[in-house]
Amino acid sequence: MRAAMRQFLLLSCLAPCALLARAEVIDIDNAELAQLIRNGVTVIDIRTQPEWEETGIVSGSRLLTYFDERGRADPAVWLEKLKPLARPGDPVVVICRSGNRTKPVSQLLSQQAGYPTVYNVKKGIKGWIGSGGAVVPATQSIAACRADKTC
Repeated sequence: MRAAMRQFLLLSCLAPCALLARAEVIDIDNAELAQLIRNGVTVIDIRTQPEWEETGIVSGSRLLTYFDERGRADPAVWLEKLKPLARPGDPVVVICRSGNRTKPVSQLLSQQAGYPTVYNVKKGIKGWIGSGGAVVPATQSIAACRADKTC
């Protein structure tokens, strides 16, 4: 009985600490994205190559497709490709077309991959462009990530 009571007390004390240590996903708007970019937080664009070519990309974004054109993903392979771009433990911003695909990716990063702070761009690249956010052609970034086999 005493051992069970000690275990209960120990778990009761540790549970709040675990909740406090939990990673978080923060939905951000365009002003917050601009500030994070200025602060040097890595931006990961998870869209597909045709999407990057269509709209351009946020300058400095790292290109790493999560879902293919059919909506399939391989989280383990994707996470291995992510590590050289944004180390676990560092904050990271994820962006897609409209903010929908980044939701499950943000959860994966924060809950299973060791990224304590994940910023999800609520309205994606379309919202960024719609509010006057600058984009650059994706050509050079695509060539670089292809050469490194990280796209």
